[in-house]
Amino acid sequence: MKNTKISKKMKKALIIGISGQDGTFLAKLLLENNYEVHGTSRDSVSGNFSGLKKLDVFEKVTLHSMSLINFRSVQQTILRIEPDEIYNLAGLTSVGLSFTEPVDTIESIAIGTLNILEVIRFFSLNVRFYNASSSECFGNTFGNPANEDTPFQPRSPYAVSKATAFWLVANYREAYNIYACSGILFNHESYLRPDRFVTKKIIKSVCNIKKGKQEKLNIGRIDISRDWGWAPEYVVPMNLMLQQENPEDFVIATGKSISLERFIELSFDYLDLNYKNFIHIDESLMRPVDILESIGDPSKAYEKLGWKAENQVEDVIKLMIEAELNKTD
Repeated sequence: MKNTKISKKMKKALIIGISGQDGTFLAKLLLENNYEVHGTSRDSVSGNFSGLKKLDVFEKVTLHSMSLINFRSVQQTILRIEPDEIYNLAGLTSVGLSFTEPVDTIESIAIGTLNILEVIRFFSLNVRFYNASSSECFGNTFGNPANEDTPFQPRSPYAVSKATAFWLVANYREAYNIYACSGILFNHESYLRPDRFVTKKIIKSVCNIKKGKQEKLNIGRIDISRDWGWAPEYVVPMNLMLQQENPEDFVIATGKSISLERFIELSFDYLDLNYKNFIHIDESLMRPVDILESIGDPSKAYEKLGWKAENQVEDVIKLMIEAELNKTD
């Protein structure tokens, strides 16, 4: 008998900014979901792809060099790959660095997002677009969990850039009927975080102190509070958002917030150390403006995507410390 079964077409995804923490975990997820995965970096030949190699997916993705702030480069790359889904995770990712590099921040995030949207619009591409937005857009939530209807009050060049990109996506979705959505992600960490991120700095310092390689943890203000989650979980709703019938924006968070001081305390406690004996407050590390408290309301993600954070901040700390201790230098 002739086999009349129709095979399901393999989806093709383009991850812009594949070498970062989220791009790496997303690549792994999509490969597991039987996607053909392409990724971009400013330099696909000599770029740092240590994360992809660590997760054993480097050889399984196709890499392309692309400048996100160059429209022609974005156009040529997208038209050559012809993806079904585009995930924009690129751009300067450090809030602190955005105060010293505001122009690069605005260009890489806002202009970069606009270039992608313009390519989709101009060529009437049948593609679904995910934009990585940030909880930084909300500013201080003052203990009130932010949801999709909470007004933006950005307090850094990074947050201003992310807010701009968010509204560009919303405008193009409405004006040009493009399938485009934003995931407003609250803080999410992992062992793939660069050392410049405060959580990775804390974890690395705690482990070094335990090993006798370091004496003090130099840190800025510790009275701020954040909603911290586990990064590998946060790429799941990115993919789920593009599988919905209609494009919508979603807040992705744990729904719980703790202070940075408590994060530090839990980290030292895990290795049986008293953080008060090893912490040094360095005012030079404090930002010109900071968010005091940030917490998200992920109820819409649970109701419509069926997604809920499984790991809380205590789990995140444990997972990051274990990875750091097991790391081979």
